[in-house]
This record gives sequence, structure tokens and C-alpha cells, in this order.
Amino acid sequence: MARVRRGFKARRRRNKVLKLAKGFHFDRRTKYKHTAETVKRALNYAYVGRRLLKRDMRKLWVVRIAAAARTLETSYSKFIGSLKANNVTLNRKMLAEIAATDFAGFTAIKNALKK
Repeated sequence: MARVRRGFKARRRRNKVLKLAKGFHFDRRTKYKHTAETVKRALNYAYVGRRLLKRDMRKLWVVRIAAAARTLETSYSKFIGSLKANNVTLNRKMLAEIAATDFAGFTAIKNALKK
């Protein structure tokens, strides 16, 4: 059987993986077999990390809103419940930003809510 020369297609496929390994050390950057395994793992960590970031940011927003609500002598759950009851459509990211930078505005939002 004749030897198959894979040509530019295989090189292009390998180079695509090797380019993703920029910044890796030693064989993880230069040898395709090591590189392919490392890049695969790195891409998986990046995928997971993007989801963890969303989770962590929401936790941070909740903590900030809860701290601001506590200074106004109410709990986080009661504050969010009263927002929903009054059809206020501010999301947690906006509320956390208001609580952190403009506490007077946060107090105004709390005072505007009907019990």
C-alpha cells in the first residue's frame, strides 16, 4: 500500500491547535500530542469558567443588596419580595450598583415601595 502524504490539510489542522497553545511551556507548546491534550483541557476550563463567573457575579450582587437592605432595617428577601409585589423591574445587577455607589437612591427606591 502506498504511503499517504497528508499535505497541507493535516498541517493546517495541527497548526490550528498549536496556535491555541500560545503561552504554554515546553512540550505543551511544541509537541502536537501534548498540545492537543492540554488545549482540549484549557478550552474546557474556559467553558466552565464562563458559567462560574455568572454564578459568582450573581452572588456578589445579592450580598451587596442584602448589606444595603440590612442598613435600612429590612431583609434581602423582604426587599426583593416588595420589589416584585410593586412590579419594579430593576434587576439585581442594577440594584447592586445603586446600593454600592448611590445609597441615597437605594433608600429612595426602598421608601417608594408600598408595604
